[in-house]
Amino acid sequence: MSHAPVVLGIDLGTTATKVVAAGSDAHVLHQTERGYPLRTEEPGEATQDAVQVRDAAIEALAECVAWAKEHGHPVAALSFSTSMHTVVGLDSAGEPATPSFNWADTQAAEVAARLRSDWGTSSALHRATGTPVHTQSVMVKLAWLTGSRPDLTRDVVRWCALKDFVVAGFVGEFVTEYSLSSGSGLQDMTTLRWHEPALEVAGVRADQLPEIHAPTDTLPLKPQVAKAVGLPEGLPVVLGGGDGPLANLGVGAVSPGVAALSLGTSGALRVTRDRPGVDDRCRTFSYAMGDGLWVIGGAVSNGAVVAQWASETFGVDVADLLDEAAAVPAGANGLMALPYLLGERAPWWEPGLTGSFVGLRHSHGRAEMTRAVVEGVAQQLALVRDAVVDSGAEVRAVRATGGGFRSALWADAIAAALDIDLELAEGSGGSGLGAVLLGWRALGEFDSLEHAAELVTPESKVSPDPAAAREMARRRPLVEQLHATLRDFEL
Repeated sequence: MSHAPVVLGIDLGTTATKVVAAGSDAHVLHQTERGYPLRTEEPGEATQDAVQVRDAAIEALAECVAWAKEHGHPVAALSFSTSMHTVVGLDSAGEPATPSFNWADTQAAEVAARLRSDWGTSSALHRATGTPVHTQSVMVKLAWLTGSRPDLTRDVVRWCALKDFVVAGFVGEFVTEYSLSSGSGLQDMTTLRWHEPALEVAGVRADQLPEIHAPTDTLPLKPQVAKAVGLPEGLPVVLGGGDGPLANLGVGAVSPGVAALSLGTSGALRVTRDRPGVDDRCRTFSYAMGDGLWVIGGAVSNGAVVAQWASETFGVDVADLLDEAAAVPAGANGLMALPYLLGERAPWWEPGLTGSFVGLRHSHGRAEMTRAVVEGVAQQLALVRDAVVDSGAEVRAVRATGGGFRSALWADAIAAALDIDLELAEGSGGSGLGAVLLGWRALGEFDSLEHAAELVTPESKVSPDPAAAREMARRRPLVEQLHATLRDFEL
C-alpha cells in the first residue's frame, strides 16, 4: 500500500549523521542515525575523517530508505543540512588530503588573534562576509593551514566544506551553495560570490573552491549511490544549507521577529530577516537560508556543558544538581558567574576567555554555583539577542529547542534573561526537518519558505517570572563590565 511521499533530510553533525523522513505536512515520520568520532588528541584539535562521515551518511540513508519502503512511503528527494564552518583539503582525485577541520577546532587561535588585532581589517572582513574573524571561520583556518602547515597541505589541490565532499560523492559534482558558504568567511554577502580580500587572507584562489549554487538547486543522484541505498538513479538531490539557518526553518522561526534558540552543549540565537548584515560592533553573524532570507544572530560556546561541568565537579547527577539549583532564588543569592569554560563566541568572539565566579561567599554551595553558571549562559544568550536588536532586527518571540530544556531550570532562566515567552519546539526535527522543508520547496510543494515554516508549531510555552526577569535585567550590564575588566586577566 502506497502512502504519502517523503523527503529525506540528511543532517551531517559533529559526531553523527541523522536522516529525517518527513512529508510535506512537516510531520517527522522516522529518523535514523550513524555516529563517528571527533578527533581531539592534539591541543585545540577538533577534526573528522571525511570518508567516515560520507560512509555514515550512506549507511544512515540506506536504513531510512528501507524503512520508507517497508511502510509504503515513496522517496521524492534527498536534501542536506550540515554543521557549518568545516573545511577539508582534497587531492587531484577528489579524495581527502587533510582531516576535515570542525568549527570547534582552535588550532588557528594565533592567526585569529593576529587578524583581530587589526580592527580595521577584521571588521571590514566581518561586515563584507557576515562571518566573525574567529577560529571557527574557514577563512582563518585556511590562513593557518596555508601559512603554517605545509605538511598537511602539500597534496591539496582544492578546498571545500565537509558537506561539499559528501555531496560530491552523491552527485559527482564539486559544488557548494550560498547558505553553507555564507558561514565560511570567504563569501561576499551582497554578491554571493567569493570575496577576493578574504581569499587573499586565506591564501587560496577562487578556482580552488566549489562553484556556488542556490540551496534549492538539485542534482541527480549517482547510479552507484542509488544502488547502494536502494533509491532510483537520478533522484533529485537538493543541495541544502547550513544547520543554523535550517534550524530556524525546522522550528518554524522564519517570520520576521521570531527567533530560534538552541541549547545543547553549546547554544545559539538567530532571527530571520530579508537582507544580510551585521550590527555595527560586529557582535553577530549573518548567514543565508535561501529564497532571499537570512539569519542574524550568534552562537555561544558554553551551553548546557556548564551544568555537566558542575555535575562532574561536585560528583552529583546533573538532573539532581539542576533540581537543587532550581530551588535557589533568581540571582543565586548574590553570586554571579562568567561561564566561559570553553572560551566564548558571541558576542565577544574571544576563544581565550576564561570563566570566573564573582561574589563568592562561605554561604554559597554547589546549588548556588550551579544556578550562577546556568544564569551566566542565559545572560550570554540575552546579550546575543541585544546585539541582534541593535542590528535593526526585531525579536518578539522565541522558538526554543535542544537537550538542555529537559531541565525546567534552563527554560526558566533563559525566559527570564530574555524577558520573553519561550515557545518550546522539542518535537520538531530541527535542522534535519529544515532540510526536508527546503527540499519540498525545491520540488515546488511550497511557494515560499515562509509558508513551509507555518506548518511547524510549538508544543508548549514557558513564561518568564517577572521578579527573575527584573533581576536578570539589572545584572546584565554587570556582565559586560566584568567581561571588559577580566578579559585580559591571565594567571
